[in-house]
Amino acid sequence: MDTNAGSFVAVRRLAGSDRAAGAVAFHHSSSAEVVTGSTAWIGRGLSCVCVQSRDSDARLSFDLTPVQEECLLRLQNRIEIQYDSSNIEHQDELKALWCASFPGTELRGLVSEQWKEMGWQGKDPSTDFRGGGFISLENLLFFARNYPKSFQELLRKQNGDRAIWEYPFAVAGVNITFMLIQMLDLQAVKPRSLFGAVFLKLLSENDRAFDILYCITFKLMDQQWLDMHATYMDFNTVMKSTRRQLERELLLEDIQRVEDMPSYKLLAR
Repeated sequence: MDTNAGSFVAVRRLAGSDRAAGAVAFHHSSSAEVVTGSTAWIGRGLSCVCVQSRDSDARLSFDLTPVQEECLLRLQNRIEIQYDSSNIEHQDELKALWCASFPGTELRGLVSEQWKEMGWQGKDPSTDFRGGGFISLENLLFFARNYPKSFQELLRKQNGDRAIWEYPFAVAGVNITFMLIQMLDLQAVKPRSLFGAVFLKLLSENDRAFDILYCITFKLMDQQWLDMHATYMDFNTVMKSTRRQLERELLLEDIQRVEDMPSYKLLAR
């Protein structure tokens, strides 16, 4: 992640009836407070959670079937695409994300203060895609379209006893994409960990397995956040806990499809 990209926004939730309704307050709200800080908060968290290696992993090597090789290549091609703010297709996907997130609310521009309402760090979301690439936008849009109930609950922080200072939704989503790519070692020619090998089997069963796993991870991360009574300074710890839970579930014997993972049941359409 680019730790010099700007500042993150930790969101302070409103009290009283607004809190009960799941309202989230951002910049330019007269009834809310925000705190800002270096984006190293996100970057350090990812380096600790995602890039760590195990000695045993370095010795592992897994051969792929032709189908698995093809599925991995398609996913790697997606991962390699960087978000391009001058690309019309990318612009359209970003607009579609806004429409799916805030139906009925007109977007005033691809660069707008409105984006902070979704939890981007500033008024131009394109600066936040550097760590996750275009696929992180695709992941968010997939989540919004396929599991709209869960997506809206997380976006609006509707469930549970939330922290005073909440994680920024959209930036957290980009971090989750990055974490999964690293955890599953998806940029390698073939998997070098058991988790990566298991995932490629799931991917060969469903070409959208990565997108579904992303949704599972986002919902699981939020559940861990609530269970741990976390605040924004605990984000790294929550991500570590989320990763460990995903690793445990991937290694369960009866997991034949990504939808078989126990945490898939957390998602609602």
